[in-house]
Formats: sequence, structure tokens, C-alpha cells
Amino acid sequence: MKPKYKRIMLKLSGEGLAGSEKFGINADVIARLAQEIVAVHNLGVEICLVIGGGNFFRGAKNVGNMMDRSVADQIGMLATLMNALAMKSALEILGCAATVYSGFAAPQACETYSFRKAIKSLENGEVVIFAGGTGSPYFTTDTGAALRAAEMHCEVLMKATQVDGIYSTDPRTNSDAKHFDVIGYDEVIAKHLNVADMTAIAFARDAKLPIMIFAQAGENALIDAVCGNIKHSMIK
Repeated sequence: MKPKYKRIMLKLSGEGLAGSEKFGINADVIARLAQEIVAVHNLGVEICLVIGGGNFFRGAKNVGNMMDRSVADQIGMLATLMNALAMKSALEILGCAATVYSGFAAPQACETYSFRKAIKSLENGEVVIFAGGTGSPYFTTDTGAALRAAEMHCEVLMKATQVDGIYSTDPRTNSDAKHFDVIGYDEVIAKHLNVADMTAIAFARDAKLPIMIFAQAGENALIDAVCGNIKHSMIK
């Protein structure tokens, strides 16, 4: 197994951590993901990681009339911190050093984000987990992942989803949906393809950061994705 990349940003779905339970963290799921991350790390790949918070709370979708959007997004950011801390623990159980850096201050739980400290952790062989998005409301975890990937000089942003790439329409409801092996940033934006937040796509374009979309499910999916041995789509 030969990895195609030396340094990656991996964006995992928060909903994916819930497994069949649909809410919270499934112990078997997070243990399996941690094992895959460690296996990739053992190949010599430097790993940055962002996990969404949708298994606990989705700010923009849970706003309604009950609270201000900014407050809802802050709750969502806290959800990403919970997932990050759980993943850090799962990795450390396997003997893999990991540090969580948050975009907003939570010093009793993790490190407050610092570019210099995060780079140092990465160079010291740790898995670096970014929580709290950008630290500001109105920005998704996709955008936060793209931003941190650019700051950490990652070669690629790898986004794990429920489908194996980008399609013209939802392949789960349309068997005639066209799969894109490679697609440009501007085409994704123009066609409103629902693969990532459009702000993240535009930022990645300007930062010249390629984005890989692949399916999170399946044994060894992450290793296969890093080595280019899995069906996927590239935005570049």
C-alpha cells in the first residue's frame, strides 16, 4: 500500500459516528475509524482531522424560532468538540498521539487553535484534530476544514460522505445519475452540486486545494482512498 499523499486533511461526517443509532457516538464505529486512521498514519501520512457535529446538533438546521442563528452555530461547534475529544481518546487507546485544537477557547478540554502549535504537533507525528470550525458562526465545518487544510499546507482535503463521489443527481434515488471522476470548482458551484458548502468550494479553489469525495463506509475505505484504490471524485 503506497499512499499518494504525505499530508492530508480528513473531513469526517458527524452523522457517520452515530452509526445505526442515528444520534450520539457509536463505540464500534469510532473504534473502527480510529483503527483506520492509525493504519494510514503508520504508512507515514501526516493527518489533520475535522469531524462534523451533526450526530448531536446541526446549527443551521435546528434554528427555527427557538434561538438566534449565532447561538445555534455555537452549539454546533460544541458538538464538533465532543466528537473531537472522543476521537482523540479512541486514537490514544491505540497508542497514537493526538491533540485537539479548537477555534474557540475551551482550555479545560483542549488547546486553543494556534497555527504554530498545530504545525509543531503535526511535525511531531501527532494526529491533529481541529474542532469548533472557524470559531465564528455562519461558517460550516466544510469551510473550517478547507481553511485549516490551507493553513497546514495539506496536499488534499479528503471529504468522507455517504456516497462514493460526486453525481449529477442523488444516486440513491436516481439510477441514471452521472458520476464525475474529475470536476472543476466552478462547475460544482455553477451546477449547485450538493457535495460541500459553496463557501468551502470557493475557498479551496482560491487556495488551489484539491478536494477528494469518497464513501466513508466500507472496510479500509480510508486507506484505499489515501492510496487511490477506491472509487471517488476529485474537485480541482
